[in-house]
Amino acid sequence: MIDWNHTYAAIWRQRQAFLRPVRQIDPIRLDQLLGIEPQKQQMIDNTLRFLAGLPANNALLWGARGTGKSSLVKALLNEYLHEGLRVIEVDKQDLLYLPEIVDDIREHNQRFIIYCDDLSFENGDALYKPLKSVLEGSIELPPENVLFYATSNRRHLLPEHMRDNLDTLLVDNEVHYSDTIEEKISLSDRFGLRLAFYPQHTQTYLDIVDSYFVDYPGNREALHKAALDFAHQNAAKNGRTAKQFFNAFSNDEHTEQL
Repeated sequence: MIDWNHTYAAIWRQRQAFLRPVRQIDPIRLDQLLGIEPQKQQMIDNTLRFLAGLPANNALLWGARGTGKSSLVKALLNEYLHEGLRVIEVDKQDLLYLPEIVDDIREHNQRFIIYCDDLSFENGDALYKPLKSVLEGSIELPPENVLFYATSNRRHLLPEHMRDNLDTLLVDNEVHYSDTIEEKISLSDRFGLRLAFYPQHTQTYLDIVDSYFVDYPGNREALHKAALDFAHQNAAKNGRTAKQFFNAFSNDEHTEQL
């Protein structure tokens, strides 16, 4: 049994069917997340409403990889853990156990975010069905102390194909989607807060690099050139790439000579 007064996060382990307490939480903070100010503020507002016992929305953070979606959820925990916020991470394949997980925490005083990273489903995948019932309840209302935050590269979580639109009709200037499209949209519609994360501009990428190399004593222009070369090599200019560049070159003698 987890003591949620002293445990701030846990991860569901399917094989042993238990919640493993997290002892070392990723220390990322909200002020370290650059280039996503509108998304960050909406998530802060929603989470504060949740902590205050006010109506709040389940959130889907979707869009380009490496743009801070997962880091934002972790930073919210670090910001508000002393206000009673807790996070339980559940893998997509373990969504089947969501009702049991929720039953275990619904009577606690803390406020819980069930967090699923990189959430998406394939055709024929039925794992999204228990998620639907947890998001909006079944015969029993969802508990007031639980929200679901998910990140995904897909806006609607399920794959979309051109053939899905074949039965879509335009009647009296109104679009009537096919049953397939309706099914796919209905899942994402259960997230009252849906935030898009787009590829970051070059300057935002360099600002993130600078945030990692605050005390860098060398030529800043040369550092930026090295960071851009690294981004081109990895085909991505985002926060994840900036951190990887820092991991690869911080305190490196070659970087110090730039």
